[in-house]
Amino acid sequence: MAPWLRLLKMAFGAPFRPKLGWRDESVLTFRVWPNDLDVNLHMNNARYLAVMDIGRFDLALRGGFAGLVWREKLKPVVASAMVRFRRSLAPFQLFVLRSRIIGWDAKWLFIEHRIESDGELCCQAVVKALLLGREGGLPTADLLRAISAEAPESEVPDWLAHWIAAEAGARG
Repeated sequence: MAPWLRLLKMAFGAPFRPKLGWRDESVLTFRVWPNDLDVNLHMNNARYLAVMDIGRFDLALRGGFAGLVWREKLKPVVASAMVRFRRSLAPFQLFVLRSRIIGWDAKWLFIEHRIESDGELCCQAVVKALLLGREGGLPTADLLRAISAEAPESEVPDWLAHWIAAEAGARG
């Protein structure tokens, strides 16, 4: 199935699925189709990232971000990603995508994506993302206030803080 068809299927189904709190996990099920394959006849590395885009859209739609994005004409932007491929996905194999916000700071949201099949982790990624408006990135506190009653302080797991620091040191 083409990525845009997967996106449309998710978007049309979102109103019929439970709403998510901003810290809740989105769970979507997919199948590996022939157009997802690379020359090794397993799911192409780039396709994993395309599927993860759909997970972030599901978080936005069911988590209350989408209305804000539409009203304020914001653009969701991914600045970087850390990806670990653990197991291949074969043609026609079912898999589950789990997406959730695992941390944030003043500017960025850190979203974890886990692709699993038969209870096994196949791919794990963390993306650093923000909502970009005319004036630049929407501060995370403003985003969280817009979708919930509270705007908690920054929270980043220790292991993620190491990645953030390494990434900051790698700037050119």
